[in-house]
Amino acid sequence: MHKQGLKAWVVPSAIAVSVWVKWCIGLGGYSGCATPPMFGDYEAQRHWMELTIHLPFRQWYTYDVQYWGLDYPPLTAYVSWLCGRVGSLIDPSWFTLETSRGIETYDSKLFMRATVVAFDMMVYIPALYAFTRIWHRTRSSRTQHAAFLILLFQPALLLTDFGHFQYNSVMLGLTLLALDSFAAGLDVVGAVCFVLSLNFKQMSLYYAPAIGSYLLGKCLFLGPVKGTQLFIRLAAITLFSFVILFSPFLPPFSSFSTFFAAISRIFPFARGLFEDKVANFWCFTNITVLKWKRVFAGREHQLVKMSAVLTAIGFLPAVTGNLWGAYKTRLRLRSQVSSKEQKDHIAPCLIPADTPAPILRVLPYALLTTSMSFFLFSFQVHEKTILLPLLPLTLLLSGATPGDEVYSWGVLGNVVGVFSMWPLLKRDGLGVQYIATLLLWCRLVGHNPFRLRTESLVGLLSTVVHAAMFLLHILEMVVTPPSRYPDLFPVLNVLVSTPVFGLIWIWSIKRGIEDGWALGGLPGAGTERHPKKDHDNISVADSISSLPSPVRTWREHGRAVSLGFTSGHMVSGRGGHRDPRRRAIERLRGTTVGEVNE
Repeated sequence: MHKQGLKAWVVPSAIAVSVWVKWCIGLGGYSGCATPPMFGDYEAQRHWMELTIHLPFRQWYTYDVQYWGLDYPPLTAYVSWLCGRVGSLIDPSWFTLETSRGIETYDSKLFMRATVVAFDMMVYIPALYAFTRIWHRTRSSRTQHAAFLILLFQPALLLTDFGHFQYNSVMLGLTLLALDSFAAGLDVVGAVCFVLSLNFKQMSLYYAPAIGSYLLGKCLFLGPVKGTQLFIRLAAITLFSFVILFSPFLPPFSSFSTFFAAISRIFPFARGLFEDKVANFWCFTNITVLKWKRVFAGREHQLVKMSAVLTAIGFLPAVTGNLWGAYKTRLRLRSQVSSKEQKDHIAPCLIPADTPAPILRVLPYALLTTSMSFFLFSFQVHEKTILLPLLPLTLLLSGATPGDEVYSWGVLGNVVGVFSMWPLLKRDGLGVQYIATLLLWCRLVGHNPFRLRTESLVGLLSTVVHAAMFLLHILEMVVTPPSRYPDLFPVLNVLVSTPVFGLIWIWSIKRGIEDGWALGGLPGAGTERHPKKDHDNISVADSISSLPSPVRTWREHGRAVSLGFTSGHMVSGRGGHRDPRRRAIERLRGTTVGEVNE
């Protein structure tokens, strides 16, 4: 379309095609289709619409919890109420209290599918478009459109929301709107968006350490005056947003017992360490090393503590990197001037509070590290939870050059992420949709899953993993599992997928350290000083021109530099292997050949 001068139609056409693809996926099965008495996630979402329109607030989290009791935060409940009201105007029988349980009429399913598409159009797609316009602002329109397509057709989310049936795109879209707001310098707006995401699905907590450390790091970067002001504003708006969203469950509208009942439903620690076979540390080691539930029988609280400790250790590098990068960059800024008066008055004025902090460029890696840490080590993880690490991984992939490191890990992670959900998708009868969406997305990103790759370690790993996945699918079609091991293939799926997710987690830590090093140096490193100037006659313009390049970029342009593409210079044959700090600095400054050529 670019060649034919129709580039203005790329985005509308892509959205229209994506809606068509989502409807096609929805023609297949869904969670719990024709499987009484509990049915599945589809019935859970429909049942929440039913109970919210018929019961008062105080009963939402306590009504018949054994039959799909509400266990998501309040914003999901409000959205369910809205959908239930609209649906009842069309046909009240779809949401009649109790008697509508398990309803699967054609019209009711059509309405339910339409609600997922509608909220996806209202929240997720605008967030994706804003991301490509803000985070890829320095790139060509062709690259922005390619990034939009890569994100729009991400197969894991398509299969989960429009096949299995959920509303994950709302949660992810609100988080992405928060990132867009941070990149635009609207930190308070971003904080509100992330609070909304947390109150739609509690799984957004997977991102909280990275986002919280970014905002706190920006407060450190702005200095004691502006930083304190920003911290107070963020704390106040966050607390106010939570109070507003939970207000129906708090006095005077409800008793505190109603609030605590909601919290106990939202965070169900009594369910156990894990349920189904999921490709994380606990299930993987339970298969290969130690039967956790058997060893800790009667002491499940110890597993909760162990899980919390491992998760915190897993995301600690990202949090530390954000805070250290902000603090060290602040020191480098102050080192540009020497007199006390200039440090106290001129330097703080150089940084407007409405511009992003330099550590914004490291935030996607921090999000990947923290969310993957939660997926691998936290309590009560489900297969669908892989969607959270896949979001920042795909954001990074969206600006990468085919063949480079970010591209290779991004494609491998997405393909394995979909593969890890195969047992769930198979149960839902989504085999055709699984193959079609995966091949469509691989075509869009220019990835051939059947090609042999030996040019790099990640390429070799990709070849081995793709072969293992293909072989496992073939075996599953021709071999019947023995009665003694009915979960043979889901177990093999875990053994293939978990090591890949673990390596992506380690890689994200490595990349975060490299980029953090480029921003402010490693802990203990001295600050860089420029030759001494005549500070008696220094002007604000002179101070700005002498700022470190990451800070100057934000001060002058107030924008984020494209993600991922500069890593192409790490690949042998495209510049060779160079010093890691030099590579990281080039990524941050955006001065590599990849950007110049565009």
